[in-house]
Amino acid sequence: MTPTRTAPIESPWIRRYQPAPADGVTLVCFPHAGGSATSFHALSRALAGRLDVVAVQYPGRQDRHREPAFEDLHELADAAFDAVVEAVGTDRPLALFGHSMGASVAFEVAARLEQRAGVTPVSLFVSGRRAPSRHRSEDLHRKGDDALLREIRALDGTAQAALDDEDIVRMFLPSLRADYKAIERYRSAPGAAVGCPVVALTGDNDPKTTVEEARAWQEHTTGPFDLRVFGGGHFYVSEQTDAVAEVLATRLGVAGVG
Repeated sequence: MTPTRTAPIESPWIRRYQPAPADGVTLVCFPHAGGSATSFHALSRALAGRLDVVAVQYPGRQDRHREPAFEDLHELADAAFDAVVEAVGTDRPLALFGHSMGASVAFEVAARLEQRAGVTPVSLFVSGRRAPSRHRSEDLHRKGDDALLREIRALDGTAQAALDDEDIVRMFLPSLRADYKAIERYRSAPGAAVGCPVVALTGDNDPKTTVEEARAWQEHTTGPFDLRVFGGGHFYVSEQTDAVAEVLATRLGVAGVG
């Protein structure tokens, strides 16, 4: 029997939902704007037994809803970097996966791992987000609640029942607005790049990211780059979890193992 890690991680920032191999790669996952660590339940389950999948829980949501959400993505990345180093450690290979806003956070955390901890991730997976050098004029965080909710409905990434529940909406709107402020104001340092391999993943019908905007991530690594395009919109991962899991597993050398 393969030894496993089953104990929860003692950190408000990090969640582990499945038993994990006692050695091998840890995949750290970063959620989208308004999202929480639980958005990676399905991906964690698809990779169970092959990778140690952990998910980052940002302040301002679920069990951390009383904590103020970050409004600056660089500050969020600083705090997430500290949490990953402290709670996950750097004694085993690390890979990072981020979706939408989480892709930008994962990129900044990868850069901090290289620059501050001397650790090069084995791979950085950036999903559903255009490259930092590709900007759009967006100012949704300055608009009213109805505009934010219309955006979330249009992207189809949140259960309709949750959006129809006023108490739930009232609870998550502050963190959602903070996240949108953070990502809409985010700018990477000029020429920012990581040294680790980067794999960009995107849906072919994503209104937030074109295939070419995803391909531009190639400019932000001095290592190998690959682009994988899936059928679907902004939240294609929820529809193609198994296919995405196989891309991750293959890239990290654990395809078919488990």
